[in-house]
Amino acid sequence: MHPLTAIGCRLYQILFRLAIPLLPYRKPVRLGGVEDLPELFANHGITRVLLVTDGSVHRLGLTGRLETVLAQANIACTIYDRTVANPTTDNVEQARALYVNGQCQAIIGFGGGSSIDCAKAVGARIAKPRQSLAKMKGILKVHRRLPLLIAVPTTAGTGSETTLAAVITDSRTRHKYPINDFSLIPRFAVLDPEVTRSLPPALTATTGMDALTHAVEAYIGRSTTRETRADAIAAVRLIFANLPQACASGDNIEARQNMLQAAYLAGSAFTKSYVGYVHAVAHSLGGRYNIPHGLANAVLLPIVLEDYGASAHRKLHALATAVGLAEAGDTHAAGAKKFIVAVKDMQQRLGIPAKLAGICPADIPTLARQAAKEANPLYPVPKLMTAQELERIYRTAMEVDA
Repeated sequence: MHPLTAIGCRLYQILFRLAIPLLPYRKPVRLGGVEDLPELFANHGITRVLLVTDGSVHRLGLTGRLETVLAQANIACTIYDRTVANPTTDNVEQARALYVNGQCQAIIGFGGGSSIDCAKAVGARIAKPRQSLAKMKGILKVHRRLPLLIAVPTTAGTGSETTLAAVITDSRTRHKYPINDFSLIPRFAVLDPEVTRSLPPALTATTGMDALTHAVEAYIGRSTTRETRADAIAAVRLIFANLPQACASGDNIEARQNMLQAAYLAGSAFTKSYVGYVHAVAHSLGGRYNIPHGLANAVLLPIVLEDYGASAHRKLHALATAVGLAEAGDTHAAGAKKFIVAVKDMQQRLGIPAKLAGICPADIPTLARQAAKEANPLYPVPKLMTAQELERIYRTAMEVDA
């Protein structure tokens, strides 16, 4: 990267870090179960809600308890269940039409990060009906209060229930972009382990690794605070202690509850301290090939950490020491290596592949430019990289035919 460009990026990040205490960050109020929602709606005078979810979650009956308690409380519930893995602008417009036609007063995002992100984007379009989502991409382009927004995560990973971001894919261009604004942070997050019970082991694994990625990228970045470092450490501890058990048994409610807490903490960490090149590369792959975000992050995390090299060793050593994976007396390089090895061991133990299938070499320059445009200057990464330098991340992650 040209030295002047690098200086510009770092100055931007320094200014943003200095502004953190002045910005209206907040954590959603945590609720323990969907049964708490009727009283919440009654207190807000709400009688009609839009439920945004996806077809699989709806078919599995995971929304059944919520639908029942709402019906018993005479709260009308309009359901949109066509959200796809990487939610599109078409998804948002379809759900928005249901909200308007149903005269709804609140939005519930029920599912993984895709459904919650879709719900956030619907809220943004309700708040700004004359502006397209494309005009809201980037930072602080919404700046209006959304309808009451509640997130009910069915996966313990995305942290979308805590964040100010919604990631949307343009239905026509397939370009995937984030919308970031404080008004997108849900007012309430329902951390109900019962709705995560039927999540298959493979999805439990990749979404859990997604949460790990959030915590790690937030911790090793250059815009941390005492609070975000503490949340990141707590999340990493919970993930290493509980993710294998949650994958092994969907009925392990304690492990499921702990993973929901980990995802919440990791989300709280990265919504302030941001992420890094793992996410930028994963977003480009999700937009182009529809690769699930959790899977992309799970594969990319150790690859990017290794590529950061010495620039990340000190913080990775500190994180590894804090969570019991390394000793304080280890060198920074040795501690970082122990942490990366632990991530790879977890990846292998959970059956997550080391490479990603389907990446076309001819697409890599375009994908790398998209990732660089997203990350620079916003993400306070340990080491700045150009699009050309990011290309090696894709090539390392690419599954090569035998």
